[in-house]
Amino acid sequence: MSEKNTRIMLVDDHPLVRDGLRARLEAVPGFAIVAEAGSAEEALQRAEEQPMDLILMDINLRGNCNSSSNGIDLTARFHASFPEIAVLILSMHDKTEYLMQSVQAGARGYVLKDAPGKDIVHAIETVISGGMYYSAALAQKLARPMTPGQLLTARERQVLQHIANGASNKQIARELDLSVRTVETHRLNIKRKLEIEGQAELIKFAVENNFR
Repeated sequence: MSEKNTRIMLVDDHPLVRDGLRARLEAVPGFAIVAEAGSAEEALQRAEEQPMDLILMDINLRGNCNSSSNGIDLTARFHASFPEIAVLILSMHDKTEYLMQSVQAGARGYVLKDAPGKDIVHAIETVISGGMYYSAALAQKLARPMTPGQLLTARERQVLQHIANGASNKQIARELDLSVRTVETHRLNIKRKLEIEGQAELIKFAVENNFR
């Protein structure tokens, strides 16, 4: 962990849960809870107002959506609007389909609510360091590793397709109606997920895996 505080927003529609998470995480050196939200709309507003590094997102948010996956929907919205902010899903569901949907929405990790506090801390540290984190119980359920197509979000696949065709960041930004900075962030996220470092290696991967 760096000396700089990791700025965290808690998103959960139960105030008592947020209170418990705040107490647990504020006791960790280097963690700072900079915002809280109880709904999707409130979370998006807080992100506009307050710089942050990571969102600890409850998968079950009451609000406009009635499905248990609306935390996943919100994750996708955050990934589209704020790709530089890491999202870590906090869930009571240990089903692999929720994990897969979360990753495809742009989440960088998935931790179960009944996990020990130290696991949540470890998950945050892993994600902030650039890694992906899945609760051990879920990781064991994955019969096979996720394919690149499953790891990447729809937007990341779009960006990778343009990369495979030799487009620059400015060209991709113009085609997808994004800022150049957002395209750069998506490119970095793609490299991180695929564990690829160089530009040439990324283009080679995109071409060989039919992203053209």
